Amino acid sequence: MLSQQTCIFIAVLLGAALFKVSHTLIKAARLRKIMPPGPPGLPLLGNYLDMKSFLWLQLTKWKEQYGPIFSLNLAGQPVVVVNDFTTAADLLDRRSNIYSSRPRFIMANEVLAGGLSIGLQPYNDMWRRMRRASHEGFAGRSTALYQPLQEKESALLALRILDDPEEWSHHFKRSAASTMLCAIYGWLSIGTEADSIVNRINEHMERTFQASLPGNFLVESFPSMLHLPSWMAKWKREGLNWHRKDTEMFRRLINDVKADMQSDDYSPCFAGMLLENDNKHAFNPTESAWLAGTMFGAGAETTAAVLDIFVLAMVLYPDVMRKAQAHIDAIVGRDRLPSFSDRESLPYIDAIVKETHRWRTVGPLAMPHFSTEDDWYKGYFIPKGTIVFMNVWAMNRDPTYFPDFDEFRPERYLGASGELVDLIPDTHGQGHMTYGCGRRGCVGKDLANQALFMDIATILWAFNIEKAQNSQGDLVTPSSDDILDEGVLARPAPFKCSITPRSSEVSTSIHSITDTYASVKTTHSVNT
Repeated sequence: MLSQQTCIFIAVLLGAALFKVSHTLIKAARLRKIMPPGPPGLPLLGNYLDMKSFLWLQLTKWKEQYGPIFSLNLAGQPVVVVNDFTTAADLLDRRSNIYSSRPRFIMANEVLAGGLSIGLQPYNDMWRRMRRASHEGFAGRSTALYQPLQEKESALLALRILDDPEEWSHHFKRSAASTMLCAIYGWLSIGTEADSIVNRINEHMERTFQASLPGNFLVESFPSMLHLPSWMAKWKREGLNWHRKDTEMFRRLINDVKADMQSDDYSPCFAGMLLENDNKHAFNPTESAWLAGTMFGAGAETTAAVLDIFVLAMVLYPDVMRKAQAHIDAIVGRDRLPSFSDRESLPYIDAIVKETHRWRTVGPLAMPHFSTEDDWYKGYFIPKGTIVFMNVWAMNRDPTYFPDFDEFRPERYLGASGELVDLIPDTHGQGHMTYGCGRRGCVGKDLANQALFMDIATILWAFNIEKAQNSQGDLVTPSSDDILDEGVLARPAPFKCSITPRSSEVSTSIHSITDTYASVKTTHSVNT
């Protein structure tokens, strides 16, 4: 039986929770009258039960009814949904001092990550220091330092596809993971041990994604439950255990880098930069370890998912593939693989990267922002403590800018002379909103665009990507609408295609350059 003290404790918690619920619901009813209009919800729950899989599709339907900005009520929690580029830039970019925080992710950030997840932290001093450090390592001019690594990994990716073309999607995941392991921890090859680390980090990210989804943990609605003793709360007990295990993994990885820094075989990397600048950023060892680990988790899986979308587009739009191949052949020729020295002369490949991000957005709903002050926008009140969702799916398919939004057409990003153009000013040259907006925008977008350019250019130089045949010999057309909702990410459902070398010389060229990479140690620096 429970002790009297425990019963009193539970009763106090329940009483506090009931008082908070009643107060929140009364406040929410008043706010809905002056907030942006939105769909009516159920008594008490509001729109809570509408937060289902493929949420971005429902939000886009509501956009057609309520306009570029509307509000929801999640059991008393005010929510604003932003659906167009201008509104997103007005609020999240030009008023970033108000909209740069995150909602409180109790399970995902406080329990599983110990408050050290850069993507889920509120806007505070720790987040600012982590953001500054990650920007120094992965943004702007520092990204050029990773180009030799990315050229190498793109060639190795082509080799793996050449040897086993049916496992192309698996090769994308392995290549993206290998690139991030090298960039963050200085690993020069990926083998059995690396596969194990990658799997563990991906499992950590999956736990985090699931824990961040609304409705998965009751403690998000009743924060006082966080004070329950672990023996009474299985979710808390298991979460703290995973935090301990993940911390041990991230600490071991960065400690390995620290040991390698004393040897001649050290390959400079992001984790090494953190260790060299620990006084500058004022991180303790656990904070550095978590920053490096979460940067890996955020980058690897996303890049692989974008490449899946690219392959789907090439299968469905063969004219785009052939145009890109002719473009590459005219600049690169057939005697060597593409390199970053070709990039300025290959704007159509960068246009394909942009269109891949826009056409089937890998992150259709960006991680939510959180307002830290009361605000007014176009006559509507947005109270302090409002969760703000960016409906990236709706933005990237806005008929105002993309009247043929369902078509994969890279030419939309090119001018009359074939040069890249800034299609939408409020996207800072991206032409889409897949990387987010404001101070919470993806810090690694430049590095990701580099990797995608090189992977796509190399794949198109080497291979034809076409529809697969079924057992009867008929061509099979995959559906562009068959999407998997993986929480934060969305990727095409598995599909088959035919990937074949464009010529007999492709194998010789790929093996020649990968043999060279196997015998030469890659060197680069991330010091800034």
